Amino acid sequence: RVPTMLNFTAGLRNLKAACASARVKTILTSRRFISQGKLDDLLDALKADHEIVFLEDVRAGIGLGDKLFAVLGGLLPRRLRAPASPDDPGVILFTSGSFGAPRGVVLSQANLCANVEQIGAHIDLDRDWVLFNPLPTFHCFGLTGGVLLPLLNGMKTVQYPSPLHVKQIPGLIRDTKASILLATDTFIGQYVRAAEPGDLSSLRFVVCGAERVREETHELMKQHVGAAPLVEGFGATEASPVIAVNQPQDNRRGTVGGLLPAIEARLEPAPGIPEGGRLFVRGPNIMMGYLNEEGGIDPPPDGWHDTGDVVTLSADGWVKILGRVKRFAKIGGEMVSLNAAEALAAGVWPASRHAVIAMPDGRKGERLVLVTDRLDAAVGPLVAHAQAIGATELSAPRKIVRVPEIPVLGNGKTDYVAVQRMAENET
Repeated sequence: RVPTMLNFTAGLRNLKAACASARVKTILTSRRFISQGKLDDLLDALKADHEIVFLEDVRAGIGLGDKLFAVLGGLLPRRLRAPASPDDPGVILFTSGSFGAPRGVVLSQANLCANVEQIGAHIDLDRDWVLFNPLPTFHCFGLTGGVLLPLLNGMKTVQYPSPLHVKQIPGLIRDTKASILLATDTFIGQYVRAAEPGDLSSLRFVVCGAERVREETHELMKQHVGAAPLVEGFGATEASPVIAVNQPQDNRRGTVGGLLPAIEARLEPAPGIPEGGRLFVRGPNIMMGYLNEEGGIDPPPDGWHDTGDVVTLSADGWVKILGRVKRFAKIGGEMVSLNAAEALAAGVWPASRHAVIAMPDGRKGERLVLVTDRLDAAVGPLVAHAQAIGATELSAPRKIVRVPEIPVLGNGKTDYVAVQRMAENET
């Protein structure tokens, strides 16, 4: 049996597809969780094809005999226990689906343990620290970083069920005297703004992943939290997930940190992009493979995983992300980074949220569309800022779609599929 972590925020269609892909027969959940999350309709739709087991019922059915049996089982010599191998599948997770349909990723027991060891070798951790994790465990950052890392290092961990409870989380960080917080750029900015004086004073550092950290968020942390650095990292579900991360004592803004120990990296040319290259990685944390339609596993070729990211690598292995291969547009023959266009908008309106997508253009091939929650956003300031900082004016979107809120996924990443639909409906 292999646990499959289901993203209950993904919608019924994606949930059914995930269950079918992973051959899920039984779904474990909690009545309280279903009630508080208002997920009754979703669960009813899944009942037709799956057995639903409520943990409250499991707990009520465990008697003294079961507990004694479990204790005795734990005392058995290893050779008499059920056989297990580090190479056995440990978990099935699904990619975030930021740019399309989620894919099933099979991680082995060894993959998960290796990534925990790699992180611990890269960042000094103290057993007396408390790690606060509000991120969902159906995403690998929340599972490995928020659960396995502290448990396998003898640290205490606080698990909170939703990163969206912005007003409650800062006070809980204070009450639990948390030393480390896992978050994304979207969430940490909200927590800092909602925090009362002293709420975040116990934090030694904050680890941010899943999306680019804006300069404004760094400054917000410095202003309100003081010495606790915001440490940015980079990873992928396929890498269990951490590939690179900054260190509290060596925190290089503009990068996502140094490659973890035992990770090999190579760069391949990205057509039309002169700087850096497409990043491929190999190491003990790289997945067993993707689930295929037959229920089998398609391993990465020769162990190399194509991250789909265009990066530069420093001589000492620090990674700077230029953008995903999918996040470049070809405008009049020139390759333009959509990440750079988003950074341009953030430079003009740092307190707002922005997403840039590319759409077909009959004259120039593609054009940039800025989707923003800044209701008075205009093209003029974007062009002026590009000129002021010496950036190409091609990175200034000429079409702006103003929305009340930028859609995000359960892990805080921008939902570019939803953003694309918004832009298409307005153009």
